[in-house]
Amino acid sequence: MTEDAITQHIIDMLAGGHFQVADDNTFFFHDGDDKFPFATIVTKDNEFDNASKLDRAGVFRLNLGVGKETFRALFGEQPAAPDYSALDTLMPHPLYAKMYWVSVINPSAKTFETVKPLIAEALSLARSRRTG
Repeated sequence: MTEDAITQHIIDMLAGGHFQVADDNTFFFHDGDDKFPFATIVTKDNEFDNASKLDRAGVFRLNLGVGKETFRALFGEQPAAPDYSALDTLMPHPLYAKMYWVSVINPSAKTFETVKPLIAEALSLARSRRTG
């Protein structure tokens, strides 16, 4: 999957939400929220987040905030640290796993099919926090 195709899929889901691009990274927000994205696409390393080695040509990372139960069902109670630079592998986020964020670098079409429900969950959770 391309970064553009994933971005378009998320935009199509938003229905009232929006996205912002800052420093070549894309942040997806639900409805009127401008502070806490439910999903991001990151395209490069920075000084505090470089475990994914996003400085490789054409590499990007999709990040999603999922529920605690989903996170634990995917990775267990105490997930082992994966190779955070592995392509096409759903894994705990290198920095925000403790907040139940997941990530995948350059997902294939097949992997993206498994990620789609996680995008929907992340959006639903963000909306419920706003109304709850």
